[in-house]
Order: sequence, then C-alpha cells, then structure tokens
Amino acid sequence: MHFEAFRSSLAEAAPPVGQPPLLAALWHAAKGNWDTAHGIAQDDGSAEGAWVHAHLHRVEGDESNAGYWYQRAGKPHCRLSLEEEWAELAQALLHGAPL
Repeated sequence: MHFEAFRSSLAEAAPPVGQPPLLAALWHAAKGNWDTAHGIAQDDGSAEGAWVHAHLHRVEGDESNAGYWYQRAGKPHCRLSLEEEWAELAQALLHGAPL
C-alpha cells in the first residue's frame, strides 16, 4: 500500500485489511483512538513498536515516557510535529524502511 492510500483510508470506518498491526495502531492514533493504538503498540516488542509507542506518548503529552520509548527504539527524541512524525512512521512501516 502506498502512503497516500493509507492516509486516505482514514476516511473509512476501519483500518485497511491485511496491514501489519503497527500500521493499524497509527491508523487508530490518527482517528483519535489512543487507547486502541497504545494497546497494539504495547504488544509489539520490536524497535518499530517502541517508535510507535514513543509517538503515542508524545500524542498523550507525556514527553518523559516518550523519551524512554525513543531510547528503546534506538531513535533520538523526535522534535517534528506530531503530524510529521506520524507520516514518517507510516512511510517507514509501509516501505519496511530500517529505523
């Protein structure tokens, strides 16, 4: 799936079928379903899961907790806007880009 198609799917009632759970987490986050997104990210022990988890704590406004998860992801604490980081995350996950 291409990024624009993924972003367009936010107009739908459910995330796109067949996408990895972390993309579903980002989809739910963009729809304002923080608890659902957080539950998905929390169940993923990968570096990518930690990055999504960090982003979600930024959305929540908990920068300290976000910092812990950025460290777990091996990434610096993000200073982009939440929207820019969401797009970066989605594109990395859609394209299987390394962290």
